[in-house]
Parts: sequence; structure tokens; C-alpha cells
Amino acid sequence: MMMDLETRLKAQAQRLGFSLVGIAAATEADHFDRFLAWLEQEHHGQMGYMAKHVEARRRPEKLLEAVRSVVVVGMDDVVARGNGSNPSATPPFEGGESRTKTKPNHGKIARYAAGRDYHETIWRKLDELQAWLQTEVPGCRTRGVCDTAPLLERDFARRAGLGWVGKNTMLINKHRGSYVMLGAMLTDLELKPDQPHEAQHCGTCTRCLAACPTDAFPEPGVLDARKCISYLTIEIKGPLTQTDRPLVGDWLYGCDICQDVCPWNRKTVEETELVDARHLLAMDDVEFRNRFKHTTMYRSRRRGLARNAALVLGSTGDESAIDVLQRALNEEDLGVREAAAWAIEQIQKRNHV
Repeated sequence: MMMDLETRLKAQAQRLGFSLVGIAAATEADHFDRFLAWLEQEHHGQMGYMAKHVEARRRPEKLLEAVRSVVVVGMDDVVARGNGSNPSATPPFEGGESRTKTKPNHGKIARYAAGRDYHETIWRKLDELQAWLQTEVPGCRTRGVCDTAPLLERDFARRAGLGWVGKNTMLINKHRGSYVMLGAMLTDLELKPDQPHEAQHCGTCTRCLAACPTDAFPEPGVLDARKCISYLTIEIKGPLTQTDRPLVGDWLYGCDICQDVCPWNRKTVEETELVDARHLLAMDDVEFRNRFKHTTMYRSRRRGLARNAALVLGSTGDESAIDVLQRALNEEDLGVREAAAWAIEQIQKRNHV
């Protein structure tokens, strides 16, 4: 018996490397009202793009005319960033170490960024999935998205049966945890939708909320991005305030804390990569581009990572970091200069200089 289109579509998605795939009806997003409330409370901070194209986040037809279905896919992060499908893939920073403990002068990189840019992998695989569907149904229209369009991906992932949204606002799947990168393919085909994931399996657990060092969760399921380490190290492009600088701690780029402590990730957690922040701060533009061009970290450009490196040295550094920080006082970028001055002050205070 010939398999139906939905079954063949899911099988093809899995062959392409997606560990999760589900289908949702392309109707209005279920929790759009919560998104509006989040914006009204200004939890998005300086991420002005979140407040743009609001109607597109409500209705998928703003992204693809006559859309009927949203095929949501998820790829394990180790595959998406190259480590799972290509064992020879190198980390974005040569000389990085894999440790989970804090080390003087070293900073952590969020797990999803420790490898090739996952967007490139998912975009390529979505292109292949679209080509397959257009061959199966000539004339159908599709659009693939992965952080490239105002779609509430986690909302549609839950509707497609892929998991639930946890108290840390991450989509959690019973079998894959939350270290899964999401993408979606919109189509004008009316595909049979999957059953939504109605249950919420966090129970009374609040580990993610308690572990957040910056108290970025005002309540379960709500993230105040302005306090989130990922926001501070990635989204803010200029200088950080005196209040925000210490919050960065030993994170160079992003943060994994609320996921690492989640019991649903107990089988997927890997060691966090540590990088010498002194080396990163001393890089010139050419070395930075050669090292990070095809990683998500390139998004912050050298000035952003240099600023973060100085802040990490202020939190974890010893006197051996003073020289590179003093040289950074001559940087063109104000954010780097201010971070370096703050870091020198913190190190001198710790050493009673």
C-alpha cells in the first residue's frame, strides 16, 4: 500500500537529519496573546525586531500566501553544528578546552555555538525538503524558515506535537530534551495535522528558575530578556551598564544554565567549551574573521566578543590578564574600552593592588 504524503514527508525529513518532525495547521498562533503581553512588559529589551511584523507572528499567511500547513522540524544541536554528522568538524576556536568547571581567564561558549553555524545546516536541509515536496506535488508553494521570519516556532512546534514549552521557555521533547534547533517549512498544501502536545511535563520542578544566576525569570514560562546572559552577551551591541557587567560572569557567548540543569536533558548534556579570553581579546579583525566566519559567534563581530572577553576577565581573570586589558584601553570601540577598564579595576580589587 502506498504511504500517504504526510508519512513520506516525515520519512524524508528524518533521512535529511531531522530528529523531530510534525505538522500543524497554519492558523493563528495559539499563544499570540502571551507574546503581546511579553512585548508590552518590555521584556524584549533592545531587540526591536521582535516588535516588528507583529501580525506576521499572529498569522502565518503573512509569510506565505494561501499557506495551509506548517511542517515543523527539529535537529539535534550536535548534528546541526556539525559535531554529530561530521566527526572531523573543528570547534570555532582552536585551543578551546572542554571543561565544566570555571578556570581563571577562561570563558564559556553556549553549546549551540560551539561548532558551525546551525542556521546554515538547517537552511540547507530545508531547501532539500522543499525540493522533495515540490517534486512529489508539482506546483505546490513552500517557504523554509529558521530564525529568518517572524514565526512563533515553539508555538507551532507544540501544536505539531513535538513537545511542550517548559518553565525556562524552551521547547522540551520527552526523548530529545531541549537541545534541539527548530526550523519550519510553510506550504499551501493542506496536510493532515498531528495531535498537539497538550501535557506539560515540568511538574513541580523549578530547577531552571532557581539556577538562573541573574533571576531572568519573573515567573515560570516568562523570560525577561534584559536580565538574560545570552541577551547581554549577544543582543546588546554597545557598552554594558555598570549593573549588567558583573552579570556576564564567565560566559563569553550565550548561556546554557537553565538547560543544563533540566532533568529532561540529563542524557544530552555535554561539557561546556572553555576559551582563553586573553587570546580572544588580543585577536585582530583578520584572525577573528578566519576563526569565526562560519559560526554563530560571527554575528557579534570582533568588537562584541572582545567586549565580552574583557568582562569575563573582570569576573574570572588574574594579574596575567592585565597587560592585554591595558592594550584594550586603546581600542576604537567604546564598549571594549569601558569593559577593559572595568575588568582591570575588578582584578586589582581582588588582588588588593
